[in-house]
Amino acid sequence: MSTTPSVAPESACTGCPAHHLSNLRRLGVEMEDWDYVVALAGNPNVGKSTVFNSLTGLRQHTGNWPGKTVTRAEGGFEFGKQRYKIVDLPGTYSLLATSPDEEVARDFILFGQPDVTVVVVDATRLERNLNLALQVLEITPRVVVCLNLMDQARRLGLQVDDRRLARDLGIPVVPATARYREGLDTLLQAIAGVATGDIVGKPHRSLQEPPALRKALTTLVEHLTQLHPGLPNPRWVALRLLDGDERITAAVRSGEIADLATAQGRPLPTAPAAASAA
Repeated sequence: MSTTPSVAPESACTGCPAHHLSNLRRLGVEMEDWDYVVALAGNPNVGKSTVFNSLTGLRQHTGNWPGKTVTRAEGGFEFGKQRYKIVDLPGTYSLLATSPDEEVARDFILFGQPDVTVVVVDATRLERNLNLALQVLEITPRVVVCLNLMDQARRLGLQVDDRRLARDLGIPVVPATARYREGLDTLLQAIAGVATGDIVGKPHRSLQEPPALRKALTTLVEHLTQLHPGLPNPRWVALRLLDGDERITAAVRSGEIADLATAQGRPLPTAPAAASAA
């Protein structure tokens, strides 16, 4: 198993079967079962919907998220004999959940535990867009950054070193211009690599905890694990509690935190009676 986050450029792989988009089979809403779940995240207006449509075709399942008026779009594709369900998350600038859109995106990445999260970023506005990517990396290392709108970056005379960015982030970074289908071959390979474990990201966490914070985190994580065995990403939940996140705090106090995981299709094991009474 390879542990490198690097993805070979398209020109280095033209002879392999996975190189050609003809190996992509768009399943649209024909998703009776799937092997992997892919979340598609990004700021508004970065071309996320173009990537989604390119991978799934024009037929998708749309509706609202449970209990929300936020639109949910799902589709599917087959690549390398594996079936992928892709969930298009609402465009958001942050996962700090100050709006319904942010709450939906955060809850799915945190509790739904997708096999891969593709963060689409605008190559001309990296400083703003990478904030979301870094927040996602605090939750999961199973991330691919799609560096979209490279044609506009070139038009503006911007040079983006995608290989350096991949090294700095510790995950695959794929330059693309989705509306012209440029880079989608390599994006598919990166998604498949992360999903199957052939590519293992080693993200550099943006937060280095001082000793006092590390101690508080350890205590909170232990308590959360006792209350809700199997809770996804208890460390991230603990960080949000320490930061005073009112939504997460209320969910933990009421026990809704377990319901949130169940709503994303990942029910938690039942807590032992002693832990539940703690």
